[in-house]
Amino acid sequence: MRAVIQNSVGGPDVLVIANRPDPTPKAGEVLVRVKAAGINPVDGSVRAGYYSLLGEPPFILGWDISGTVEALGAGVTRFKVGDEVFGMPRFPKQAAAYAELAAVPADEIALKPKGADQVQAGALPLAGLTAWQGLVRHGGLKSGQRVLIHAAAGGVGHLAVQIAKARGAYVIATASPQKLDFARSLGADEVLDYTKGDFADKVRDIDLVLEPIGGDHAEHSLKVLKRGGVLVSLLNVSDATKTQASARGIRVERMSVVPDREGLLELARLIDANKLTVHVAKSFPLEQAGAAHAFLATRPIGKVALTA
Repeated sequence: MRAVIQNSVGGPDVLVIANRPDPTPKAGEVLVRVKAAGINPVDGSVRAGYYSLLGEPPFILGWDISGTVEALGAGVTRFKVGDEVFGMPRFPKQAAAYAELAAVPADEIALKPKGADQVQAGALPLAGLTAWQGLVRHGGLKSGQRVLIHAAAGGVGHLAVQIAKARGAYVIATASPQKLDFARSLGADEVLDYTKGDFADKVRDIDLVLEPIGGDHAEHSLKVLKRGGVLVSLLNVSDATKTQASARGIRVERMSVVPDREGLLELARLIDANKLTVHVAKSFPLEQAGAAHAFLATRPIGKVALTA
């Protein structure tokens, strides 16, 4: 099979195409012929050596996949050959999604939603599960709550806005000037240009904040949360911020996404009910994985994907 490998950490140019042996599914696994593999910021961080999730190179990046079942390992009864599936297997261990074939645990994938094509489905899992788990599992989102979603036009953010609206929330979104119209198109009730003034001067009585940016953004977000509110951060939160939150009766959740078949099924239901759409800014063939990583670094609207 063709696969994108890297033999050293570094910039996008370390990603090269190579031939590798076809994987064989073990008991409880399925072999998926990958049609699309989503690219996420964590991919670039691992590629560059900022996160050592996969140890030392060589390795094959990628966790998001969508494709068709090619073969079944022993004991797998949930799927049949030819099924269209998607998922985020093995995260944060190596899933080797940037390849034509991937052997993955059957209980970490689900049937692809009919309302999404292969590229959209391949771009969905990690960002979609992050948004779902952040809002619902960690944030305890309820209908009627006021939710603030930062970076609302990004990979996680644009899905989080739609998920929150589908669950009956009042959504306030922040975005850069050139992405405001896109954020509005997602259904956000209010959209704030984060370059014009302090969002904390414009927002009050928030029940839940989804914070994917980092730095002092988490601490700043405490100002808009009501007592009993929840701050869900995708990045580390300082002890000082946690102390301030505790004193104000605010719960802080630092989350990391995990494989979640039930979450995938929920995302698929939303797509098939026309309540969730995955925006793919651009897709690239496997041979252009380096260019795809460079494009993602420009912070496009929505997601970026590879096609095999």
